Formats: sequence, structure tokens, C-alpha cells
Amino acid sequence: MEIWYDWRLSRVVDAEGNVLDQVNWSASGSVNALVERLSELQSGRLSPEARVLADRFPDAVPNPLGAISDDSWPELGKEESEMLSEASISLAKKGVADSASDPDRRLDMLSSSSIELRASWTTQEARSVEWTGLFLSDLDLDGRRSDIPLYVSKSKDIVDLATELGVSIPDHPPSDLEWSAMKSQAKGVISLSERLHLIEQATKELANSYVPSLSSLIGPLGAARMVVLAGGRERLARMPSGSLQVLGASGAMAAHRRGAPPPKHSPVLFS
Repeated sequence: MEIWYDWRLSRVVDAEGNVLDQVNWSASGSVNALVERLSELQSGRLSPEARVLADRFPDAVPNPLGAISDDSWPELGKEESEMLSEASISLAKKGVADSASDPDRRLDMLSSSSIELRASWTTQEARSVEWTGLFLSDLDLDGRRSDIPLYVSKSKDIVDLATELGVSIPDHPPSDLEWSAMKSQAKGVISLSERLHLIEQATKELANSYVPSLSSLIGPLGAARMVVLAGGRERLARMPSGSLQVLGASGAMAAHRRGAPPPKHSPVLFS
């Protein structure tokens, strides 16, 4: 025997498909009540009607998919279809709202945004510095690297920039249009720096409160990345030490399958 059920009713069916008992949802249908019922079914719980039948038929096995294959299962009426549609939308909105309280998902958003921004910042910063060095050939690009985008963004022209940085004025300055492009590039680098700093500060704050011990051990940014790579704090806590040791080394593991030496440690742990 099996118990087949959905949000409207529940049946006990024998091996030949005969209906032995049936209980319908007797409460006055409302969207809010249906949202609660759908949420319970979604989490794997039995409907109230199915629980009643489970008490009556202890040997019956619950099968929530049985109703799908039952040709005699009552079809939805117009009002039921409309109520189900409205309840499904409400349930989806509730799920989105609930996800905001999930620290694992929030860390994923923050950490991933930080990685994407840093990759963009690295490229844009290098371009700004090299572009400036093309005109100011005697400028120490390594020693003044952190200053260059800021000085470019604040200078009115290449002559002003050379004076501020204490280097020779170039014999072949950029045109007004190219200088505007250089300033725009430098301002973009500064903007990315500010955004990156803000996101990393938010990541540190959440990681320090959500995984304080790990944050103290490897730093909050590294802790956040480990949680994201593991798929959540609980999965990270249950992960075998061998898997934890190479967490994030997917590229090296792929190379190892092609014959390269195996990775020895996670790039997050030893970055």
C-alpha cells in the first residue's frame, strides 16, 4: 500500500491501484494557508491529510509522486488553479526574501564580487600605469605605481602631471582627446579601488561574525573564500582534511589528471 497526496487530498492505494481511503483538505481555501501547505510539502513533510491516513494505515508507504501517475486524480478547478498560481508566486517571493538571511549565499555574493572586481582592477590599473609610462619614460613605474592613477586623474594635462611627479616633460605629449581618455582610465581605476575596498570590508565583517575561528586562522577574506568553495559552512565543517587541503585547486587537479604532479595545497590557504 502507498499513500499518494498533493496539497488538496490524500489517498491510500493498494498494489492494484484501488483506492482504500481518501481525505480531502476540508479547510476554507486561502492563499496564505496554501502557501504554508506548499512550503511544508516542499520541505518533504507529509500533508495533514497524509498524516491522518498514515495513522490509519501504518503499513502504507508515503509516495508524493503517486498522484502524478494516477489518471483518476481530480483535475484542478478554475478557482483552484488561480489560487495555486497566486500561492506559487507568493512562495517564490518568500524564498527569495528568506535567502537574504542565508550567510552562505551572502558570502558567495560578496566574495565573488570581490574576485571579479579585483581581476578588473588589476587589468585596468596596469593599463593606466603603462599608458602613463609611455609618455613619462623616466618615471619609476614600480616605485610610484600606487600614485600614478591618482595623479593622472587630478592633473589638468601631461605637463601638469610631469611637474607633480617630478619628471621630465615629454617631447611628444598626448592630444587633448587622448589625455581625456587617460584621465578617464585613471578615474575608473580609483573608482574600482573604492568599490573593492567597500566590498572587502563588508566581506570581512560578515566572515568575522559567521566563521570567527577560521577568520582568525587564515584571515576573513580567505575564510569567506573557503566557505564559498566548499558550498557553505556546514559542508566545509564536514569536509575531509584531504579535500580541505586542496580546496580551490581545481585547475591543478585538472592538470594532474592529464599527467602533471598533484597539487599539494589549496591556493586559498597559501595565497
